[in-house]
Amino acid sequence: MLNRHVLYLSNDTLTAWRWERGRLLGGASFTNDSAGMDDLLDHLDHQRQVPVLLLTDLIEEDFQRVHLPHVSGRAGVKLTQRRLLQQYRETPFRHHEVQGREPDGRRDDIVLLSALTNPAIVLPWVEALEQERIPLAGLYSTTLLSEHLVNKLGLLDEHLLLVTQQSAGWRQSYFQRGQLKFSRLTPAIDRDGDAVNVGAEAAKTQQFLTSVRLLARGSVLETVIIAPAGQLPALEMQCADGPETAFRFLPLAQVTDRLGVSAAVGDAAGALADTMLLALLATTQPASHYTLGPLRRYFQLWRARRNLYLAAGAVAGIAACAVGLNLWQAWDARADSERLAQEARQFDRRYNEVMAAMPARVTSTANMRAAVNVERMLVVQGPSPWQMVSMVSAALEQSPQIRLLQLGWKVDLPGQPPAGAPVLANGSAGGTGTAAATSMSSLLAGIPARPPQSLSIEAEILSPEDDYRNAVNTMNQFARQLAANPRLLVQVDKPPLDTRPTVRLDGKAGTTAAPTRARFTLNLVWKP
Repeated sequence: MLNRHVLYLSNDTLTAWRWERGRLLGGASFTNDSAGMDDLLDHLDHQRQVPVLLLTDLIEEDFQRVHLPHVSGRAGVKLTQRRLLQQYRETPFRHHEVQGREPDGRRDDIVLLSALTNPAIVLPWVEALEQERIPLAGLYSTTLLSEHLVNKLGLLDEHLLLVTQQSAGWRQSYFQRGQLKFSRLTPAIDRDGDAVNVGAEAAKTQQFLTSVRLLARGSVLETVIIAPAGQLPALEMQCADGPETAFRFLPLAQVTDRLGVSAAVGDAAGALADTMLLALLATTQPASHYTLGPLRRYFQLWRARRNLYLAAGAVAGIAACAVGLNLWQAWDARADSERLAQEARQFDRRYNEVMAAMPARVTSTANMRAAVNVERMLVVQGPSPWQMVSMVSAALEQSPQIRLLQLGWKVDLPGQPPAGAPVLANGSAGGTGTAAATSMSSLLAGIPARPPQSLSIEAEILSPEDDYRNAVNTMNQFARQLAANPRLLVQVDKPPLDTRPTVRLDGKAGTTAAPTRARFTLNLVWKP
């Protein structure tokens, strides 16, 4: 938690405390005059860059409840600011708090307006701090801070009067379901500082609340008095319950424990609630109750400087982490490099040992690698009957009445002599044998591309005897299935019923011939 200067200002004195490591330290008092201001500046001289929280407990603090039209956005803010300026024109320290809306009618906003009506008490201290460029974080009120106190203590009665003894006297603050409505400061102490007439002052406050219609007649006002345990018996004698008043007493030490600030108050705890409120302010540090305007500029500069320091620290931390990560990665990479180099040396040694045990090589390693590459290329690129056979197999799956008898596959090489061509004495047909052999050799290896291939199919049709119409239709359907491949050319070499004019039809009527099957022959040419 950041260190703070926590100042408590009353009408007569100002008390300065230091908030360090979650504890209140110090407690020097200064009179409300020019000499006291000089002493305060000398007191703060060694810690001028520590922010200041100024908590006021003044008699001249006014509270008004008004109803304003429900306007949202920037227009609503301007409307509220105008109403504040009209209500408290003579002071720059103004505050407003929207506490809900009316249940009926226009449903106007219920707004609590408050202000320090005597700025002459606060301005000299604030201007002295600004003159010395001491950052003023906020200007707070014990009354407005007590609203946070009530909520933390769980005192959410419908009508609650909170009474606390502070430096300026007994502060009586009226709440409705945890929302502040009114507050007044009464002396109620004798010359020895003992509490007197606390119950009578509470009765006066109740009469005032009834007159302004904040408290309906017949409603019970729950009055909670916070005081040291040693003063509670005397206070109980002054405060008697009535038909419209119920008193409860809370020890100050018990309240600090419930707020979680007992350790922060420590030795600074006394008979007053000042230190409890200061510790509550330092631990929660809400937004400034009263506007400071330009009087808050040195705190804004301090906050900007702190944010820059934090950003620079964050950047430095990230850079340090990045450098550390890079160093770790470099060390890891160096270790991996050494490990890989060691493995490479082991592999080289094992390779040399294996090669030394092997007999002399017929050729070089490069030639063997080239031979393996050529073999792989022949497997992938060279011609093979499997592609055409798979096409025929797929077509036969759809024509079960066709039975395959014979297949003849060959590669159609350009420049290859046709069947029956005369071969010259040097082994070539119509040209040089060297060129033809070279061309055939490269194409058979699939260089530069796969050569065309042909497949001769001889098959028979399992159909009733002499049903040639069905046989022809079956052959045509089989040929169309094969021709569906765009790179496959299908030619009918011999149909089941040969009706060509060059073929002789023969047969004998009225004689029983040996049962025969309708056979046909197809020639397939595939260009990959």
